[in-house]
Amino acid sequence: MPNRWMNAIFAILAVLAFSPVILAQTAVHPKAKKTEPALAARDLSGVWANITESGPTFNPKDAPSFQPWAEAKWKANKNDDPGQPAITNGRVDLDPTVASCFPTGMPRLMTEVFPFEILQVRDRVLILFEKDYSVSHIWTDGRKLPEDPDPSYMGQSVGKWDGDTLVVDTVGLKDITWLDRAGHPHSDALHVVGRIRRVNHDRLQIDWTFDDPKAFTKPWTGRTIYRLHPDWILEEFIACEDRLLHGGESLEQKAVKGHGQ
Repeated sequence: MPNRWMNAIFAILAVLAFSPVILAQTAVHPKAKKTEPALAARDLSGVWANITESGPTFNPKDAPSFQPWAEAKWKANKNDDPGQPAITNGRVDLDPTVASCFPTGMPRLMTEVFPFEILQVRDRVLILFEKDYSVSHIWTDGRKLPEDPDPSYMGQSVGKWDGDTLVVDTVGLKDITWLDRAGHPHSDALHVVGRIRRVNHDRLQIDWTFDDPKAFTKPWTGRTIYRLHPDWILEEFIACEDRLLHGGESLEQKAVKGHGQ
């Protein structure tokens, strides 16, 4: 269990409803047995932490192809310190989360070093983030994405299963956030598709597609990998608490320094 900055611990219990038909002592149809492995593979639940070698971004090898305004903003945001790796955290003084205490938001939360927990309930998949105490609601009840969503930090998400992969579409994201910790910008037209799959018991893989015609000249893709931590419990981490209450350096700035990338 890594060091934490907060002591408040929360847990959410998912209650599964069982049909009387399932509980009845009747013979199981042969076809039902064949579907059991596929259904088990759809279990994404657990506490996960980022182990992606790409560090603070979704794709360290291929940069987004930006529109001119976004290219200029990216050049301003990125850290050009020659002593740092090629892709590192963006400039702290321009980071809306670190410098100005704005919520981290999606999809950047998926590149953070803080863990998250996935819970699956009847009509949605919930991603609970330790950082900012944020929650992503991925609706799996068949609803459509809103055509004109009000922008928010977490956006609007719907999901559907493609075999053992949960395909998540997210729109309606505020353009004040960075796409990732590296400082890649985006607009309010950003459409994120994440294909979430549990490759084995201890590994979760997400393949990403970012489509943003206002900021990119073509879609950008990436991948992140996460490790299961069954003995971890999420704690509350409010990035700017020290600064807001007492002034000075925020917990977020201390965390960035501590992780060194």
